[in-house]
Parts: sequence; C-alpha cells; structure tokens
Amino acid sequence: MAANATIYKASLNIANMDNHYYAEHNFTLAKHPSENDYRLMIRLVAFILNAKDDLVFCKGIAQEDEPDLWEKALNGDIKLWIDLGQPDEKRIKKACGRSQKVIIYTYQEGSASAWWKQTEKVLKRFKNLSVVKINIDGNIEELVKRAMTLHCNISDGELTLLDSEKSISITEDSWK
Repeated sequence: MAANATIYKASLNIANMDNHYYAEHNFTLAKHPSENDYRLMIRLVAFILNAKDDLVFCKGIAQEDEPDLWEKALNGDIKLWIDLGQPDEKRIKKACGRSQKVIIYTYQEGSASAWWKQTEKVLKRFKNLSVVKINIDGNIEELVKRAMTLHCNISDGELTLLDSEKSISITEDSWK
C-alpha cells in the first residue's frame, strides 16, 4: 500500500447474466494519493467486467511492474493483465509478452480518442491485446464512499451499478 493511501471497503454483488457469473466479492482498496475517485471506480468497473475468483487488484499506480488487476495461474503465469488509461507502447509490449491476454480499459473522453488514433496502427500487431473504451452514463463518482455496497448487474453488454440511492449505466466500445 502506498504511503498516505486512502482506504476504501467495497462489497460487490455481481450478477453477470451474459457470462453466467454470480458472486459476492469484498475488497479493501487503497487509493493512491495521485489517484482520483473516478479512476478508483474505473478499477472497480474493470474488476466487475472480468470478475473471476482468481482476479486480484495489484498495486497499480504504486508499482510499475504490475497492472491494475491480474489473474494468475497456479504456476505463477499471468493469464490476464488489465491496465487502465493510456499506457505507452513499451508497457503494452511488456504486458503482451508476459501475459496470455491483455485488456486496456481507456476512459478519458477526449484524450482516449487522441491516444487511440496515435497508437492504433502500432497496437494492431499484438494478437493477445484488447482495447476497450468505457462509456459511463451518469456521475460514477457519486457512488464513492469509504464503505461501498454495490449491486452490479450485467445484461446484454450493459453494466448497471446500483447503491441504495443511485444507478449508473456503463457500456463498452471495443476498439481492438
């Protein structure tokens, strides 16, 4: 955990009708001092969209050799590497070389499109890479609490996050 990190507790009740995955996950998350609430929620969204028992949060921003999330096999091989934002080509190449599958979730409206236009041709060569743009309908930061309980429903490619007061819809655009 990073020095001066803010600690959050999250309880996720996931009902993924598209993949027939139904589970409850409880986490203690550390929000790095340079991370904002929006990015913290994007980390949770990335987990929800790929939820499995072996998927774990890594040190992320605090550790350059690790992604934001990963799934490892019992022998230590990386099955899934998930990064957020707009990583550079060197980091993407390293991730694709170390992992069976890599997913980049990009989420910043204007800069994400500019980054994609600049890197699209270079990224086409990585066969195990997916690039996904996350679209959020609503203010996802309103769901952030030091202790969160979220109901997460996925149906027909749409994720709905619900707490006791609000509902947020999230869709994905597959860029690669």
